[in-house]
Amino acid sequence: MRQGLSLRFSQHLALTPQLQQSIRLLQLSTLELNQEVQQMLDDNPFLEATPEEESPAPMEAPSAGDADIASESGASSGAEAHGDEPEPPTLSVEGDGWEGDGTTEIVNDDGEWGGEPAGRKLSGSDEDELDATDLARGHESLQAALHRQALALRLSQEDAAALRFLIESLDDDGYLEESLESLAAQLAPDDLEEREELVHRFTVALGLLRSLEPPGVGARTLAECLTLQLNAMREDADNPEAVDIAVRVCRQPIELLARRDIKRLAQLTGDSEADVRSAIALVTRLEPKPGRRFADVERNIIVPDVLVTKSGRAANARLRVQLNPDVMPRLRVHDVYAGALRAHRGEGHQALQQRLQEARWFIKNIQQRFDTILRVSAAIVERQKSFFVHGELAMRPLVLREIADELGLHESTISRVTTAKYMATPFGTFELKYFFGSALGTETGGNASSTAVRALIRQLVAAENARKPLSDSQISDMLKEQGIECARRTVAKYREALRIAPANLRREL
Repeated sequence: MRQGLSLRFSQHLALTPQLQQSIRLLQLSTLELNQEVQQMLDDNPFLEATPEEESPAPMEAPSAGDADIASESGASSGAEAHGDEPEPPTLSVEGDGWEGDGTTEIVNDDGEWGGEPAGRKLSGSDEDELDATDLARGHESLQAALHRQALALRLSQEDAAALRFLIESLDDDGYLEESLESLAAQLAPDDLEEREELVHRFTVALGLLRSLEPPGVGARTLAECLTLQLNAMREDADNPEAVDIAVRVCRQPIELLARRDIKRLAQLTGDSEADVRSAIALVTRLEPKPGRRFADVERNIIVPDVLVTKSGRAANARLRVQLNPDVMPRLRVHDVYAGALRAHRGEGHQALQQRLQEARWFIKNIQQRFDTILRVSAAIVERQKSFFVHGELAMRPLVLREIADELGLHESTISRVTTAKYMATPFGTFELKYFFGSALGTETGGNASSTAVRALIRQLVAAENARKPLSDSQISDMLKEQGIECARRTVAKYREALRIAPANLRREL
């Protein structure tokens, strides 16, 4: 083999650490950003939270459209390049609008990036008042509630261990998905005698588990869960016979109960149709998921990033777009540590200088994140003004490319901004992606938003005759009568997205 030397030119794109951090922060949700800020405050000594009383008055910027997006291109300011202390980063946009009719305001009343970390309550006279996150953290889980009840049972060490194992094997809904044999096989895969002993222990523990609250916990199927709840209410029921009929109904194929096929259920149970109808009414009041009220509500909390308020009516409506001040972290570079670093250039100065630069980058990238969210939200509100005036039936078709072209950003950036970011509107709180939808053709040559079509389908189903529900083909024909070209398969797809059952399951027999 002969050795040689060659010269080759190539181009490649390199992401700076600052740009990588900016992209990562942009795609984080509000709760994830709060955790990131707390982690950075713990790790970086040059970063601190500004006390609320030291926060200066809000500062204004000319327009959201003129906001600096240098961090997206990887550029840094001249002050950072020379290592000088940058001006305090601010985000406060207020005015009569931008390139429009002046009917939309982009504001941020909070202004300065100082104060308490993200997610903290900024105002209120009662210091003991708890927000939704604090209440969620104090919520008891299903496993914790069952373990607490199990302490009141006088069990042997083996039975207590078996019960504890079954409790930990429950899913979030309170069901025991695996069989007792499979659970025993996991603990004793090679010893048949020990496996049989474990199955016996688990059988006893399962009976104890099902005697705990909430009723229905430890069931393996929906029918078994409903039956356990009916058996639990039999002692206190005013009409035990009705409970017995409901138990017999639950023992039949669950599909008949879902379809409310009263005639077929009456034939199988041997009861009258009136009794079966009363039994079904009793079953509908049961809880199909016993662990629902013990769910981890903290992960389901939706904190809006953007607030949209409306003043005026119809054509004179004025929309106000602002960032939620409760989710904006207030951070600054620690002046004492930064001054000490400039005054003393001893051992480890280069490493500390790097940490100081990381703190500045972090503040700048968080500011850039909220600035981008505000700009994108303002552009969405401008495009979807009809929604904020008339509701979801007036939603216009909108794709990511339109917002990206208007703001001079890439589609991937818009996708990151609209993921897990929420906007509080007069009609409720929606994810930013909710305002984007494909277009369906109309007879007049125009376009209708898929979101508006889904809302129309929901209205048609809500107004249908319960004894003769509309099929997907009928809904498609009704949409065509209103000038919207929507095929039957598209109607079925939208109906499933709305979690609406098909016609045969919506029919009341």
